[in-house]
Amino acid sequence: MTTHEIRVDRSKTLAEEPGTGHNRWHPDIPPLVRCEPGDEVVLETRDAFDGQVRPGISLNDVAAANLDVVHPLTGPVHVAGAEPGDLLAVEILDVEPDSYGFTVQIPGFGFLRDVFPEPFKVDWDIAGGWATSADLPGVRILGSPFMGTIGLSPGHELLAATTAREQALIDRGGLALPPSAAGAVPAHPRLAAEGLRTIPPREQAGNVDIKQLGVGTVLLIPVGTPGAMFSAGDAHFAQGDCETCGTAIEMRATLRVRFSLRKGEAAEKNLRDLRFTREDYYLPPEFAAPRRFFATTGISVTKDGVNHSEDITLAARNALLNMIEHLTERGWTRQQAYAICSVAVDLKISEVVDVPSFVVSAFLPLDIFA
Repeated sequence: MTTHEIRVDRSKTLAEEPGTGHNRWHPDIPPLVRCEPGDEVVLETRDAFDGQVRPGISLNDVAAANLDVVHPLTGPVHVAGAEPGDLLAVEILDVEPDSYGFTVQIPGFGFLRDVFPEPFKVDWDIAGGWATSADLPGVRILGSPFMGTIGLSPGHELLAATTAREQALIDRGGLALPPSAAGAVPAHPRLAAEGLRTIPPREQAGNVDIKQLGVGTVLLIPVGTPGAMFSAGDAHFAQGDCETCGTAIEMRATLRVRFSLRKGEAAEKNLRDLRFTREDYYLPPEFAAPRRFFATTGISVTKDGVNHSEDITLAARNALLNMIEHLTERGWTRQQAYAICSVAVDLKISEVVDVPSFVVSAFLPLDIFA
């Protein structure tokens, strides 16, 4: 077994050190490391905003953040023998957190972007397994570090299909980010023009933001291109299910992984999306399933009384808005409450059988209050 490393200079942006990674998905981005199945790989990662968010910056700076450079990923890593149709098993061995984290609300971004049009920022101090902040006094968040963006490059066929389907969505009036050369790394004209943005999750994983993907998890990702071409970034110290304001406790981190191959399994079983497994709790049980909590609910009915059929999004919005109102009753501002929800509250589907209204519950763990 050999250990490979990709180190970064965190005083520099990805554009200033392009030999350490990329911020677009494309199968022709050359690998930085080649490894064998069974090898371990250590990747130092930048934060999701590539160093734009720091202590002391103004809210105007937060509002002006350049989203073209999101997310800087470290990689790709070429895994010898990996071919389309295989399943790559990625074992998460360690996610070492930085000492600083942040949560931001960017105008025009997030689940409730229409309700919260103003910028907001929380600076977190990370130490001893917990995150605390002078911006949210009385709150402490237990760490469960994981990579928000982790996955493989798509193959050429899926690259073209994804570009087409996302453009079709835009043409129908939907929200998507088409390929853009602005801020792209690599800056090679063809790769920058064709590369997929890292904002959404896709078949080879990517920006999945699943908080259970910490140490001890094994990711099972269908391989779409020779060598699999693994990359990761966008580390989170902690996050509520749904990451509702669009950011968790964002941070830099050092990831250690080990790869193995399941030859032909994705093709044999027609597997198209990420699966993952683990053998223990991702957090101590009292935090993984909080024993002390307060919950609000939402149904598929608007505040002015219009019932929408089987609308989980509307039910989730209502549950979250009700939780924000509860937190304001406890003395938080609405933006503070929204930030607390993004890093600590879990949105769970409670009912998707009885029509027309579905039920979503928002669970607030009470042990976050110091």
